Amino acid sequence: MAYAPIEDYGVIGNLHTVALVGKDGAIDWWCAPRFDSPSLFGALLDDVRGGRCHIAPVPDGIQHRQFYFPDTNVLITRFMSPDGVVEITDFMPVGPDAGNAPTIVRRVEAVRGTMRLTFRCEPAFDYARATHHVTRSAQGVLFTSDGATLALTSATPLEIDGGAAIAEFTVRQGEQRTFVLVATASDGAHAHPGDAEIDAAFRETVAYWHGWLARCTYRGRWREIVHRSALLLKLLTYAPTGAIVAAPTMSLPEAVGGPRNWDYRYTWIRDASFTLYALVRIGFLDEARAFTVWLHERIQGAAEETPLQVMYGIDGRRDLTETTLDHLEGYRGSRPVRLGNAAHTQPQHDIYGELLDAIYLFNKYGTPTAHHEWMNLRRLLDRVCQVWQEPDAGIWEVRSDLRHFVHSKVMCWVALDRGLRLADKRAFPAPRDAWRAARDAIYEDVMARGWNEDAGAFVQAYDRSALDASSLILPIVLFVAQRDPRLRSTVDAIRRTLTAGSLVHRYLAHDAPDGLSGAEGTFTMCSFWLVEALTRMGDLDEARLTFERMLSYANHLGLYAEQIGASGEALGNFPQAFTHLSLITAAVNLDRALDQRR
Repeated sequence: MAYAPIEDYGVIGNLHTVALVGKDGAIDWWCAPRFDSPSLFGALLDDVRGGRCHIAPVPDGIQHRQFYFPDTNVLITRFMSPDGVVEITDFMPVGPDAGNAPTIVRRVEAVRGTMRLTFRCEPAFDYARATHHVTRSAQGVLFTSDGATLALTSATPLEIDGGAAIAEFTVRQGEQRTFVLVATASDGAHAHPGDAEIDAAFRETVAYWHGWLARCTYRGRWREIVHRSALLLKLLTYAPTGAIVAAPTMSLPEAVGGPRNWDYRYTWIRDASFTLYALVRIGFLDEARAFTVWLHERIQGAAEETPLQVMYGIDGRRDLTETTLDHLEGYRGSRPVRLGNAAHTQPQHDIYGELLDAIYLFNKYGTPTAHHEWMNLRRLLDRVCQVWQEPDAGIWEVRSDLRHFVHSKVMCWVALDRGLRLADKRAFPAPRDAWRAARDAIYEDVMARGWNEDAGAFVQAYDRSALDASSLILPIVLFVAQRDPRLRSTVDAIRRTLTAGSLVHRYLAHDAPDGLSGAEGTFTMCSFWLVEALTRMGDLDEARLTFERMLSYANHLGLYAEQIGASGEALGNFPQAFTHLSLITAAVNLDRALDQRR
């Protein structure tokens, strides 16, 4: 098999982990039992060694289509030929009776006529580093490796082929065949569920997603794509802690064959304000509350000797040591394949602003901030007063020299501004004079050194002339007025220099070296930031045109990767939470502005 395009996948999950299912019927990525566990299926990163579970028609090349069961994360892949139509329904049971072990149900049903299909399941444990052996069980096979077992059960007879289980079968109209995969630490036998039990699990899972989405309060113009984004964000939520992973994949390239490949299966503090704002604005207060609790736990743990990190594991762990998996060839030869993320050790001062903005928002729309939480926040705000004048690695986590990034300075301003607002709103004790003096000093510093008269724009970093799309958030965080001439000039400069149609580069590497070789695509969330900036500036027709152009770049299921390439292809880790968060907030604010104009 050749590598499928990144955009050819859908996702299923159970609020602990996610699997990627291709339009060709192959599960090419699944880490279990958690998002950040070693992969069981990793063909996404090595077509030969990585492992997959594939159901395919015979002969191959039959027309296919993929879609979600309405308003759910239950995925249907349909094969169509003159002789028959077959559907594969893939889902992970979720709900009160779903059980603890991550489970994938693959139900094959002939809708019309007959079709011959092949089944092949060949896991590759621990990112294809561990060997395994295959044994028969009462109703299937067990794939066993060190401390990990994948149980496969089916009423369809299975043969063992080396390290794989295979089958070939025919389904006729009205017939069903089911394959169940269970990731477990036990090597005991697993009974294959009957048709009635499978149907009950399907109905319970559908009911769960329907019931969850019914809480969404968004009723705007782009309901379908906002609902899909909300369902994805829930799917990327780790239920035990409320943390949301940036993406469920690792090392998908920002340019095919290039070295810009990162592990995104962690939770970034930077995403906090966008997450809280998006969840609150569309009615999901329970999810916002759970994520806020997770954030406060990270703040509690950030003592002077262990300062707040950029990112954490979904369980709150701090050590995300980066290594390379040199035995894997990478997606279409894109090396190195990185496991872990070294950026967790970088100084990135913007995270204080995103964090305080999130806490301020939830205090306003959710649960008031408690005393002990405020005391921890005071310590962080005092630290902002100390570090804002220092250089850092910035929002884009450059791996070159530290700089005085304008975005980082602005977000330090946001941290102090929101801290002062929160203190006044709740009458909390605080060193207001010191915070206010630091906030005002940052503002004047950015206006003096972050603005480049020759460029006619706020630039990426002090003493530089390169532009950066992160400047688009200045009106979003209320640093500049919506009708400020400097904002208008900056947006115009970004559109001339970094933008093609609705697609926005975050920066140009040849103008702003980041310590890495190779190119990258346009950054999808930056396009939605552009929509937000245009909306706030009152350019509503242009904002709507840009937004709806961006909707056309979603894949067949309404999902976005981190970036979009020169030919419109998806690049980077997929699907990316930050992009869908930005889509939601852009849709909500543009809807409101259009309604007010009308």
